[in-house]
Amino acid sequence: MSFEPRCLATAIGSLPHPDPQAAVRVVLANIPDAPIWPQLPANGLNEQMEIQYSEGIPRVVIDREKQRMYVDTTGDASNELAAFYESYLAEDLDAFQITPEFSKGIYAMEAALEQAGGMRPFVKVQTTGPISFGLTIVDENKRAIYYNDEFNDVVVKALAMKCRWQIRRFRKFAQDVICFIDEPILSAFGSSTYVSVTREDVVAKLGEIVEAIHSEWALAGVHCCGNTEWSILIDAGVDIVNFDAFDYGESIALYPEAVKRHLEAGKGLAWGIVPTNSAKIQDQTAESLASKFSDLVDNLARATGLDRELILKQSLITPSCGTGSLPVDVAERVFRVLHDTSALLRQGVLA
Repeated sequence: MSFEPRCLATAIGSLPHPDPQAAVRVVLANIPDAPIWPQLPANGLNEQMEIQYSEGIPRVVIDREKQRMYVDTTGDASNELAAFYESYLAEDLDAFQITPEFSKGIYAMEAALEQAGGMRPFVKVQTTGPISFGLTIVDENKRAIYYNDEFNDVVVKALAMKCRWQIRRFRKFAQDVICFIDEPILSAFGSSTYVSVTREDVVAKLGEIVEAIHSEWALAGVHCCGNTEWSILIDAGVDIVNFDAFDYGESIALYPEAVKRHLEAGKGLAWGIVPTNSAKIQDQTAESLASKFSDLVDNLARATGLDRELILKQSLITPSCGTGSLPVDVAERVFRVLHDTSALLRQGVLA
């Protein structure tokens, strides 16, 4: 493959707007060449990170009084599991759709792209990753569903199908669809909290989702907003590694052999250079972030021995994380600065 976005801008997923049309306008105004459908957590429980992707998973219970979701593993679940696997094996993607009750943003962005017409270079979709989902959502005894082999496999396969459903939904609007697997919990990988989560298991579970994305001829990315062992994502076969470059930009250079192999294979990096912290974004401009990014690229070029221009050609620019928890005005500033930073960098890359 040859992935050369040349510092185009895209984003992570969430925006704080309750009005989906308002969020879509912000997205299309600032990242028109690689728009995302906005996740809108301000709209309540259904649009929270894991719950949004829960439809079609057997035995899910959404407790609206306690504002939480869990999986009820009690009793005989064989009928529900058999029906699930039947839909999975039949590749019945509609059985795993995300309905308007769980995402206003998907349908608002779809309508806007339909109305605008034309093909964009990229459209980006996203799904909560299997590790973050499995370790966050618990069973009736408050044990992470990750540790229940039967239901954990269901989670991985359901998320894979949701990726495929989204890709088919948006492929008519773009030359390439990018599907990000959001794995914030990987920033805790290797900590005592998750001692029984092995590297091999993370690679295998991510790899299964990546394979599903590739089966739809789309590009697979993984987003982790903290620091992690970046070579894990590369070993899982992802096309794009997305990381918080503002706070952890030098960490990618700690894995020079893996990153060199990744980039020489024509794959890419998505640099989260625009901070999504309310205080930090106020102090930044496109010029300051472009300068910081340039220094980080130089650092990576030195560590890997790769040509600086190759790194730039195979880079996307993103915010460091989603903006769903920010005030609306701050989130919109993040998107404006993102737009301007990308434009400034692309002047240099395309010159």
